[in-house]
Amino acid sequence: MFEIYNSADFEKAYTYTGSDLGTTWSPEQTFFRLWAPTADSVVIRLYKSGNPDAADLMETISMTRDIQGTWTAAKTGDLNGVYYTYLVNVDGQEVEACDPYARTTGINGHRAMILNHRTTDPEGWDQDKDPNFDKAITDSVIYELHVRDLSMNEYSGIQNKGKFLGLAETGTTTPDGHSTGLDYIKNLGVTHIHLLPVYDYGFTDESLALPQYNWGYDPVNFNTPEGSFSTDPYHGEVRVAEMKQMVKTLHDNGLSVVMDVVYNHVYDGPEFCFNKIVPGYFSRINAEGVWSNGSVCGNDTASERNMVRKYLVDSVCYWADEYHIDGFRFDLVGLIDVQTMNEITTEVHKKHPNVIFYGEGWDMPTELTKADVALAIQPNSVKMPAFSFFNDTIRDLLRGKIQDHTAPGYINGVPTSKEILNACFMGMPTWAAEPYQCINYVSCHDNHTLFDRIALTAPNNSEEDRIRMNRLAAAFSILSQGIPFFHAGEEMLRTKPDGNGGFDENSYRSPDEVNAIRWDNLSKPEHSKTIEYYRGLIAFRKAHKALRNQLRKDVFHSVQMIPFRNQHAVLYRVQDEAQDLFLIFNASSESVSVELPAGTWDLMIHDDLAGTSVLAQKTGSVEVAPISTTVLTCTK
Repeated sequence: MFEIYNSADFEKAYTYTGSDLGTTWSPEQTFFRLWAPTADSVVIRLYKSGNPDAADLMETISMTRDIQGTWTAAKTGDLNGVYYTYLVNVDGQEVEACDPYARTTGINGHRAMILNHRTTDPEGWDQDKDPNFDKAITDSVIYELHVRDLSMNEYSGIQNKGKFLGLAETGTTTPDGHSTGLDYIKNLGVTHIHLLPVYDYGFTDESLALPQYNWGYDPVNFNTPEGSFSTDPYHGEVRVAEMKQMVKTLHDNGLSVVMDVVYNHVYDGPEFCFNKIVPGYFSRINAEGVWSNGSVCGNDTASERNMVRKYLVDSVCYWADEYHIDGFRFDLVGLIDVQTMNEITTEVHKKHPNVIFYGEGWDMPTELTKADVALAIQPNSVKMPAFSFFNDTIRDLLRGKIQDHTAPGYINGVPTSKEILNACFMGMPTWAAEPYQCINYVSCHDNHTLFDRIALTAPNNSEEDRIRMNRLAAAFSILSQGIPFFHAGEEMLRTKPDGNGGFDENSYRSPDEVNAIRWDNLSKPEHSKTIEYYRGLIAFRKAHKALRNQLRKDVFHSVQMIPFRNQHAVLYRVQDEAQDLFLIFNASSESVSVELPAGTWDLMIHDDLAGTSVLAQKTGSVEVAPISTTVLTCTK
C-alpha cells in the first residue's frame, strides 16, 4: 500500500493546507483536526491524567470525516489540562496513538495534553526576543551543550541538576568560587547556546528519579519538550513552562538559543504516532516493505511527501513561534530534501528573519519515494541560500580524518595541503557556495572530544604540547571566515575517559560520570589558562568585522594568503577600512621567524595569550612560538 502514497492522485486529493491540525483551545471549546486519509473511523479518548497506566478514561468523542483526508470534532467547555489520544481504525485494525501535533504530553509521551499556552508563559514573555536579532550569522559564536551535562557534576553549584531550570540558574559557583553554569557561559563570550535535543525523545524513562542518560537523537513527539528535563514530567504544562523560562533567562543574559532537531528519523518507525495513524506514510518504505535506513536508525523520513513536508514545516515554525527559538541545527539533514528545507527557512523567516539554520549535510544512502528529488547535502548549498553546513573539511584537516582515531592532522605537525587550509580559512571549501554557509568546528558531541583526540594522535607528546595543539585548532577555527562552533568543555580541555584506559567516543548513553562537565577543573591552572585563551579568541573575533565576512566577494577583497617557506606555517593578511590584521598559524614543534609588512604592529594573540589588549609592539619581524598562533594588528 505504500506505493499509493507516492501517486500524484493521492497527494492531490489528500494534501491539507490549513493551519489547525492538532487542537485549537479556547475557554469555550476545543477543536480537533487529525489528518488520517486511510482511516475508516476515528475516536478521541479524553483522559484525566497523562499516565498511560491510569484507568481514567473520561469520555470518547467520534470524529467526522472532513476535507483533504482530515477528521474533525469539537468539545464544548474548558479542556485546558485534559489529556487525549486518537483511536484510529484502518482496514479493521484499531490502534491508539498520540496526536502527531501534540503540543505537550504526560509521562513518557503516550498521551497528548490540551493546553492554554498563555498559562505557561513566564513574566515578560510577550516582550522576549533574540538578543542577537540584529546580527549577521557570521557574527555568531555557537556553544554546543547538553542540558544535563551542564549541571550534574557535584561541583556545579546548580540546584536543579539535569533540568531546564538548571540552565536558568545564575550566581552558581564551585566551592572555591569559580562561576559555573549560565554565568560561566555568558562570561565566555559566545552568542548562541546550541542545545542537544530537548523535544520528547525515547529510551529515557521520565518516571525515574534519575532517568537514564541519552543525547536525545530518538524522536517520539516532535512538538513537545522532553519530560526528563522538567521537574514534573507527569504534568504536561510543567515541561512547557520550564523550557520557556530557560529560554527567557538565556535571552535576558544575551544568549540566543539553537535547538537541535532530528527530523530525518524517529525512535521507533512502526510505533511512531504518525505511522500508526497513517500506516507507513511518514517513512521511506519500498514496495517490498523494506524500510530505508540511511540514518542507521532503522527508518528514514519521507520528507518528499506533501503531508510529511507540511508536518516538518509546521513543527519548526511552532518552535520558533511558541518557544522563541533563535536557530535550528538539523541532524543528518542530507536525508531531507532541498524543497522541504527551503520551505522551512522561508516560512520561519517570514516572522523571524533572525533565525539561523545549519546542519549535517553528509551524503548518505536513502531510498526516496519519488523521482527527481534533490537532497540537502553540502554540494547543494547553492540551492539552499538560507542554510549553513558543518564544515568537516576544516575538522579533518586540523585534527585528522575522523574515521581513523589515531590519524594526525595539521595541529600535530603533519604536512597538510596549504591550498585546502587556505580555502577553509577563507570559508570556501569546494562545497560551499558562500562563507556564511560554513560552520567551522573541530569538536562536537559526536566522536572524541578534541583533547581526547589529541591524546590519541600525539601519544608521545607532552601535555604542554597537547594543550598547544588544542589552542592552535581553536584559533584556526574561531578566526577563520564562517561561523565558529565548539562543543561545551572544549575550552577547558574536556575529556571523556571510558574507564578502561581509553576514551569514550560515542557517549550517547554513557553515565553522567563520563558526560558531565567537570567544573572542578576550573581550579587547575592549565584548564583556566585555556579558558582564558578561548575567551580572548572570541573577543578578538568580535572586535574585527573583517574576520566575519558573509560573501565570497568580500573575502576575496579583504583576505590575502601570504606565501611562506615553512610547510607547517600558514600566513594571512586580512584588511578592512580601519585596520590590517596579520595572522600566523604555526604547527611546527619549532618557533618560526616571520617578516612583517611595513609599519608598527600591535601584538594581540601570541603563544598562550589572546584578547583585545596589546601585548607588545613589533616592527620588522615577529617570532612565533612552537605549535601556536600569533596575530597582530596595524591601524591604517
